[in-house]
Amino acid sequence: MFGLGPAELLIILFVVLLIFGPKKLPEVGRAIGRGIREFRSAAKEIEDAAEDLENENEEE
Repeated sequence: MFGLGPAELLIILFVVLLIFGPKKLPEVGRAIGRGIREFRSAAKEIEDAAEDLENENEEE
């Protein structure tokens, strides 16, 4: 996963916990999840548009 091992992920999670506190952690997780979902959706739309363009070029 992005070249990060379990130790690095634990350190990152600990730092995030220190910065935001335990009450804000669920909000931060939801925001990150929404951001990842939106990114995947945008990437999928771009991929579909590129495939459509490629198919149009093959038909000509």
